[in-house]
This record gives sequence, C-alpha cells and structure tokens, in this order.
Amino acid sequence: MANLAAKPADTSDSSSGEGSGSGIVGAPYIEKSAEKEPFRRRAWDSFKRDPDAHITKRGQVGANGLVFDLENAAQSTAESGLARKLKGRHLQMIAIGGSIGTGLFVGSGKALQQGGPASLLIAFSLIGAMLFCTVQALGEMAVLLPVAGSFSAYSTRFLDPAWGFAMGWNYALQWLIVLPLEIVAAAITVEYWDSPVSPAVWVTVFLLAILSINLFGVRAYGEAEFVFSIVKVIAVIGFIILGIILNIGGVKNGDYIGGRYWAAPGAFNNGFRGLCSVFVVAAFAFAGTELVGLAAAETANPRKSLPTAVKQVFWRICLFYLVSLTLVGLLVPYTDPRLIGQSSSDAKSSPFVIAIKNAGINGLDSVMNVVIMISVISVGNSSVYGSSRTLAALAEQGQAPKFLAYIDREGRPLKAIGVASSFGFLAYLAASNKETEVFVWLQALSGLSSIFTWGSICLAHIRFRRAWRIQGHTLEELAFRSQPGVLGSWIGFIFNVLVLIAQFWTGFSPVKPQYGPPITGTALVVNFFQAYLAVPVVLTCYVIYKITYRTPFMRCKNMDLKTGVRDLNLAEILWDEKQERASWPKWKKAYKFLC
Repeated sequence: MANLAAKPADTSDSSSGEGSGSGIVGAPYIEKSAEKEPFRRRAWDSFKRDPDAHITKRGQVGANGLVFDLENAAQSTAESGLARKLKGRHLQMIAIGGSIGTGLFVGSGKALQQGGPASLLIAFSLIGAMLFCTVQALGEMAVLLPVAGSFSAYSTRFLDPAWGFAMGWNYALQWLIVLPLEIVAAAITVEYWDSPVSPAVWVTVFLLAILSINLFGVRAYGEAEFVFSIVKVIAVIGFIILGIILNIGGVKNGDYIGGRYWAAPGAFNNGFRGLCSVFVVAAFAFAGTELVGLAAAETANPRKSLPTAVKQVFWRICLFYLVSLTLVGLLVPYTDPRLIGQSSSDAKSSPFVIAIKNAGINGLDSVMNVVIMISVISVGNSSVYGSSRTLAALAEQGQAPKFLAYIDREGRPLKAIGVASSFGFLAYLAASNKETEVFVWLQALSGLSSIFTWGSICLAHIRFRRAWRIQGHTLEELAFRSQPGVLGSWIGFIFNVLVLIAQFWTGFSPVKPQYGPPITGTALVVNFFQAYLAVPVVLTCYVIYKITYRTPFMRCKNMDLKTGVRDLNLAEILWDEKQERASWPKWKKAYKFLC
C-alpha cells in the first residue's frame, strides 16, 4: 500500500534544554531506581520529599504582571512528581466500574419511586449521552496534556485561573465530604444482617482499609479498583441475566411479569416534576466517571491507554445502566414502600435487592448486599484518591497551602492523603443523635459538584479547540479526538445547565412525598438550600479569588498548548500509527473505533 503522506520531520529541539519562550514541554517520566539498601532504610526514605518536586511560590508575579503566575502553574502541574504506574487495564476498569456504585444499586430506587420506570430510563439515557460527550472531551485534552489536576488545571489554563481555583476546591470538597458519607453507608450495609457490633467498629475497619490502600501508592489504588470493578461488573451482568429470567417467569412458582408494572401503577409518576427529580439522581449516580481523566497524570502511557478507556464509557452506559434499569422498572413497581429507605445508601431500599426478595430466592439478596458494600468501599477509596490528587495539584499551582504539594519518593502526595483521610473521622458522627442532620448538610455541599465539573470540562474543551485552531494547529495533530467533537461538548455543557435548572425547580417545588404531608414553610426553605447549597459556595470561591488575584479571562491566542505534552516527537509517532491503521482490515477498524 502506498504511503499516505511524507513522514514529518522531527521538530523537537534536541540541541539544548532551554525553552523557546512558547512553553516548555514536560520531559518523559523516568522512574528512579533505588539502590540496594536494607528494606527498612528504603521504606523510611520512600516517605521523604521527592527532590524533583516543586511548587509555585505564593504571590509570585508572573510575566503578565499579575499576581497569579500562569506559566509557573502550568509547568508545576506538567512536571508533578506523581508516580506513573497505572496500566491500561487499571484505566479501563476505573472507566467501566468507576461510577457503578450506590447511585445505581440504591439511588435508582429513589429515582424509580419519584418518577416511575419511564422517567428512570429517559433521565439516565439523557444524562448518559451528556456524560459520553463530556468524557470524550476530557479524553482528548488528557491524552495531549496528562497533567496533575486534570480538569481543574484545564479550567485554569483554558478558561480563567479563578474558575480553575473554584473548580479545584469544588471537586476536592466533593470527595472530602463523600468519604465519611460512604464509610457510614458501608456500616449501614452491615446492619442488613442485624449485626450486634457497634457501627463505630465498622467505621474503624472500613476507614483503615481505605487508608491502607491509598498509602501503598497509586499502583495499589489501581489494583484495588481493578478488583472492585470486576466484582461490580460481574454482579450487574448476573443481575441482568437473572432479571430476564424473573421477568419471563423462569423461576419456580414464578409468574410472567412482562410490562405489568408499566401498565399499573404506570410508566410515569409525578409528571414532569418527577422526571426532573430523576435527572438530579441520575447525575449523582454517574459521579466519578471523570476520575479516568484525573488518573491520566499517573498512567505510564496515557496516549495508548486512555482512548480505549474513554470509548468504553459508551458501552458501560448502555449495558450496565440502561439494561439493568430497564429490568428494575419491569420487576419493581414504583409504589413499593421499601423503595423509601433510611438513607441514600440503605441496601434495604435497593430495587435490585427488592427484586430478588420478591422472587423468593433465599440468600441471593445477601450476595447483592455484599456487592453494594464493596461498591461503597470502592467509592470511599476513590474519594481519597480524587481529593488528594486535586489538593496536591492546587498546591502546586499556589492555590492551596504549600504543604499539600508534598510528594514523596514513591510518587505519593502524602500530606494531601493525610488531610483527605482525616475527613473520614467525621464518619464517627454515625454514633451521634445528630447524625442525619449533619450528613444531610454535608451532602448538600457536594450535591451539585459533579455538574459544575462536567460543565467546566465541556467549556474548557470548546475553548481548547478554538485556541488549537487559532494557533495554527490541525486536528490531525491530536493523538485522540473526541468522537462527537465540539458539538458534543456544546451538548454536554447545555445539558449540565439544564440539570442545574431542574435542581433549582425541584429544590423550591419538590415532589410530594408518597407517604405524609407535602413539604411547606420552613421545611421548604431548608429543602431548597439542601438542594442548591453548592452553587453559592462555588460562586463565592470564584468571586473572592477573582477579586484578590485579578486573574484574566484566557484569550485563545495566549493559551499554553505545549507545556505538559509528554511525547516530544508526537508528530512522528502519529504518522507511524496512521500508517499502521491503514493496513488494518475493516473489522479491526470498526472495533477500534467503538472500543
């Protein structure tokens, strides 16, 4: 086959290490080899600061005369000392199982009760489509620029440093709050078996397990998530097979169900308001999918691993969410009183557990409860990872206290992990009589965090593409391109805005409770602030930082598109890969496009 084009010349400057003024390209990561010393000495030294780690000095004046130094911040995130030990299989399982948790297994019960089975499918399908566009946009930027902080760093570089500060702290705060919530949820799942052991004991066990995993470094996090995700994926596939059998009456003494519950009590509940309330639950259920972009900075070869992981998000949405939720809507009526649980992680209110109990299959409901507990621990594990990496990246840019940028010789942001883990001690409030009130307000702080994160990713991608074109680059130079492109990012951004509007409406005009009087008066005001508290917090962070540091809105011609690019001879590598793809048979081209 004839060559597609002439092979491009190597344009990288190998004559010296000096920059040309247009941004410094991040050097490839070289893992340091430890000398053969006694194990105790090597273990002790591993906790010392990485000698190559550095942070932006707070208050340093940048080249543009402003207090916030954009160039230094970009360089710091590009040359972070984080260890790059995640492999392709880790990224794929983080992408596939990253958001399969209590939102799917338990939260879907609340969504079913509020909106009915049709609203459940419509809302999850639309949010899934939005998230597909969002993750594709994130993948394009993360493959080119696998920097520490990922999407918060992209907001700083492509939108406004003040918005990057707000998004970084918004995301860190989300995971810091989720950690104690998930630890308490794990303790609640144990109560399914009427355990006589105090919840405080289980809180201690789960907190130590999560802390231990993260102290062993990013490789341990990747392996743990790999195992957790396999368990969750097997559980969902098993439920799908079981659900089909239950629906057609394939078990002993079972009746054919079909679409019985779509006819009575019906496909919808609470009309359009019910649908809007399900949108919010669906957005919460998908939270965590963006972690695959955050992990790019600690991946050995993100240009190879990340595109495959990103493409699999589509199949995860279709198979694990839509198929399983279709079966849930067929097997459990939305009028079932068990769907109203004590908390958002009460396994007894899981429609998956309820469907199994309705079938009279002894013991299988306990198996599903174990899966829910593993999912909760997985989310808690991810919360320490997500918050610690975000805090470290903020510190490297001078947007958080300096000590949080401490990275030891094994590539662990040790002090950030310590701060993140300390929030887990809030889980001991589970033994307090004020537990419910405290955790409701904590959850309110993080309720809309993912919406802001996803919207910022889409907007940053729109601005990135415009800057890429204005600065004379072509799409052929990108190692991975978002399949829905800029149009997909606009769709994702608009959908995120619509979810914020839906949350605003359902906040001051909530769905009437199925049991009990409607929410009125003071309770209505409290309900609104619990639903929308994250918005004033984010805006306050943005305005204060904007006024204090006088940060600029980034102009496309001034955006740094070079600092952090890991492959110095990217043009040559892409040309070789293009030649290889041209020789593939059609079936392989189709497979690689989809997966």
